[in-house]
Amino acid sequence: MLGVRRRAPLSPVTSDWQLADRSGEPEELVAKLPDPRGRRLACICLPRSPALVLGSAQAASDADTARLDAAGVGLVRRRSGGGAVFVAPAGQVWLDVHLPAGDPLLDADVGRSAWWLGERWVEALVAAGAGTPSHYEVHRGAMQTSRWSRVACFAGLGPGEVTVEGRKLVGISQRRDRRGAWLHSMALVDLEPVGFAGLLSLDPGDRNLLVDELERTVATVMAGGERLQESLRETFG
Repeated sequence: MLGVRRRAPLSPVTSDWQLADRSGEPEELVAKLPDPRGRRLACICLPRSPALVLGSAQAASDADTARLDAAGVGLVRRRSGGGAVFVAPAGQVWLDVHLPAGDPLLDADVGRSAWWLGERWVEALVAAGAGTPSHYEVHRGAMQTSRWSRVACFAGLGPGEVTVEGRKLVGISQRRDRRGAWLHSMALVDLEPVGFAGLLSLDPGDRNLLVDELERTVATVMAGGERLQESLRETFG
């Protein structure tokens, strides 16, 4: 267990959030974002089928399409950066939030603008019974990359992301336009590094190294996925 840390005061979050559950195919959840109509919006995303989701600038060749087809796994590209993530029904807790332009939580610094979201995740995890605040750390430093972070989102650590005992638990990516910013975040319920690595175009040696890296550095939620989803609904409700 981690020792008790001094935590910075939480950023103020008012209750003026729209809250929605979005259920659909991964491609629809990624590509067809709802219109927030100039307000704060929080969405729990519930994919109906499995998919490998590539980052916006990630090479399509990172995905092994033959293995994807054989496994019945879709291939999707999101509009925010980072490496690939695997999504599946009940395999993760997936939260998308939108902040309109001018929102006080939308810091001009892209890194700092994600800190508050990491704090909300910690609140929800604790409320769901998954440990105490001292278990978690919201990363407030610079982006930390590794050999594998270009191809696998959870192999790096960015601002606002949450760790537990040094292992990454919550990943965050974001994109901005003139209307504001979408912040896409996710915590894994199931960690299957062998299956995930098997969907990427890697030689056997590199595939084994990636599996070892993910097993060493990635954590899963200590509460059930449905319980954590409900806690997030209460946090943003």
